[in-house]
Amino acid sequence: MRSKKLESLKESRRRIRKRIRKKIEGTAERPRLLVLKSNRFLYTHVIDDVSGKVITSVSTLDKAFKEKNKSFKNMKASSILGEMLAKKLKEKKIKNVVFDRGYYPYHGRIKALADAVRKQGIII
Repeated sequence: MRSKKLESLKESRRRIRKRIRKKIEGTAERPRLLVLKSNRFLYTHVIDDVSGKVITSVSTLDKAFKEKNKSFKNMKASSILGEMLAKKLKEKKIKNVVFDRGYYPYHGRIKALADAVRKQGIII
């Protein structure tokens, strides 16, 4: 049996996510950069919402990431992940993305990821 506090947290997150997704939509020219965060790992997906396809994705579980960094959940890891994502976007010739942070506040690991992508020349 779930507690009322957990249910209200899930409900508020669902409402925030729904409100954000009304405003954000990814296209082929400007896909949506989705960020998912767990307690241990960070996942990013670049999605074309019109065709409903994932263009590319990078996470802290990738072998290339594990070679560069030992830790998965610090700010440095988020920056490295952002650089890896920007490199993949440049290979796909994508210069603009719409940043979808979900219900996470623009702070800490999420901000470090976005800043690292911007430093590589991708326009968010």
